[in-house]
Amino acid sequence: MVRLYGLLFVAQLVLAVAALISCLSADEGEIRALPRIAWVLIILFFPLVGGVAWFLAGRPVQRSAAGQWRPGSGFPEAERPRQQAPDDDPEFLKSLNQRSKEDTELFERWEADLRRREEDLRKEKEDPPAGK
Repeated sequence: MVRLYGLLFVAQLVLAVAALISCLSADEGEIRALPRIAWVLIILFFPLVGGVAWFLAGRPVQRSAAGQWRPGSGFPEAERPRQQAPDDDPEFLKSLNQRSKEDTELFERWEADLRRREEDLRKEKEDPPAGK
């Protein structure tokens, strides 16, 4: 019998601690029915009843993890918001072509600048300045 009471005490303690952690980590504006301090006091003074009451009546409503749209939420199939893949988006493909042209022009300018600098260095080696 002592083991049963010990097990029930541990279960009550675990429930109270879980409820207290859940209550303290919930956003203040999402807690239902009572203010946070009232829930904390109820859980502390009446651990079994307070923990059960918190999980049934006080805990914030869990939102679906899927995001804003859920099946049956009023959006017909044809009107559901859909993202378009980049390779299907004509605007994205045009921007790639434009960027490619810009990159090619930039690369050609860099090559011309490099050639000019190399020629300047060759000329300097062939004709050293008169002051040296």
